[in-house]
Amino acid sequence: MKHQRARLNGVIPTAAGIAIAALAGCSSGSVTGASSAASLRSTSTSGSAVGATGTTVSAPVATESNPPGDIPDNTAFVPYTDPAGFVVKVPEGWARSLTGSNVTFTDKLNSVMIEPGKSVTAPTAATATSTQVQTLKSSVPKFQLVQITSVARAAGNGILVKYLADSAPNPVTNKVVRNAVELYLFWHNGTLVSLSLTGPLGADNVDPWRKVTESLSWTR
Repeated sequence: MKHQRARLNGVIPTAAGIAIAALAGCSSGSVTGASSAASLRSTSTSGSAVGATGTTVSAPVATESNPPGDIPDNTAFVPYTDPAGFVVKVPEGWARSLTGSNVTFTDKLNSVMIEPGKSVTAPTAATATSTQVQTLKSSVPKFQLVQITSVARAAGNGILVKYLADSAPNPVTNKVVRNAVELYLFWHNGTLVSLSLTGPLGADNVDPWRKVTESLSWTR
């Protein structure tokens, strides 16, 4: 009998053992469930989640909470001379790219795009609304008009169109940034210059953008 009891004790768990195992299983299950839920929430916020079949379900790319995009106070500005007949200062060291007659200077999340063109008359708030704004509505992701006003600079009177827009997705991270854009329109002797100054919404670039627009001068 002693030998049989010892054998049975070796293979049959006691009631206390069952209770302890059950309690441990419940505790482990709840921790695992919480961990899985947290993992899913974390995954969902990054733009994808794992479906019931184990496949990844992609979500639409969302606009990011904007990172800081302030241009440093010690940034130097250098003149850029355009063949269309004007000079404008841009931040030194920014990457330069050309698309036809348009030139863009870019650094991180900020950019200055210069577009020369022709116009018989000077721009007004009405012509900006009927021309530039309509073009932006059809070409800019999530375009949102903020304001159209008249401005005065060294180059003369101009029109300022302020608007918000989403950036193109970053080719590496696929992140999209909400941008604040200031589009300035200046005219002189049939030449229309469009200056698009772009930076993340909330960035404090008032002074750098003022330096750019105040620097515009005509060479003919």
